[in-house]
Amino acid sequence: MSDPLVFRPIGIIRTPFERTEGMPIQATAAVGVRGRIELDEALADGLADLDGFSHLILLYHLHRITEPRFTVTPFLDDSPRGVFATRSPARPNPTGLLTIRLIGISGATIEIEDVDMVDGTPLLDIKPYVPGFDAREGVAIGWYTDRLDGLAKARADDRFR
Repeated sequence: MSDPLVFRPIGIIRTPFERTEGMPIQATAAVGVRGRIELDEALADGLADLDGFSHLILLYHLHRITEPRFTVTPFLDDSPRGVFATRSPARPNPTGLLTIRLIGISGATIEIEDVDMVDGTPLLDIKPYVPGFDAREGVAIGWYTDRLDGLAKARADDRFR
């Protein structure tokens, strides 16, 4: 293993969810839920030209995860799965990755929509979503095949923290 990496949050994600209980799981279960990013003021110049994009990719720290689990039972299944074959937050490096709708930018504040994370989540990075770079053809989704029907109603409970 290599030396530990150190990341400094570039901002905080604000959402209506003070606790993980009842919070949507995945952005498709959070359609229309508004939030905002409070970016570090010193980084505001980095937002130049971002307002021309409809969606952003956020990389953030899942700060409430205390211990990783290498086998988890995901919310769309009843069978234990390897954590790397799931979107579980209980990871060795608890990071979240989300494509989210950009609503607007004012100074160092970014209004966003379809948020599915807890209020106060530390933001590590922002990238513009570019379908030509990010969308893929011929994608296989492993054990998720035929299990996505309940996704739009999925809410967090103790099993998914």
